[in-house]
Amino acid sequence: MSGENTRIRVRIGSERVESGVPNAAAETVPTIRETFTPPIDIHDGPEGLTLEADLPGATERDLDVQLEDNVLSLYARIDPPVPEGARLLHEEFRLGDYQRSFILSDEVDRDGITAELTNGVLRLFLPKSDRARTRRIEIKS
Repeated sequence: MSGENTRIRVRIGSERVESGVPNAAAETVPTIRETFTPPIDIHDGPEGLTLEADLPGATERDLDVQLEDNVLSLYARIDPPVPEGARLLHEEFRLGDYQRSFILSDEVDRDGITAELTNGVLRLFLPKSDRARTRRIEIKS
């Protein structure tokens, strides 16, 4: 993966994708997959919140970010890289799926949410709504 930022589409509403991930190939044999809760850092700035999620191995194609009602959900389906024609004999670094959800307050401007993926780190920017921003009130005399 290059070091360039990749923009992720944040879906709003109840649009559903059957496999959970857009463009994911259909599976013919059901498998049990391990699901991890990715570590998240949250920073509060003057313009809004920035969430940083560690999703090693994730690409834009693997990732689904959705906002429905007040719930922001992240889901990534990661398949381990195995050379063609080879089989896994030993594994020390485990990959699996990532899933995490957050309930958003009314202070978040839902239409302004943006997401970028760089080197396996998803950065979501949740801007503050106008009524939640700190502002100075001028006093007239």
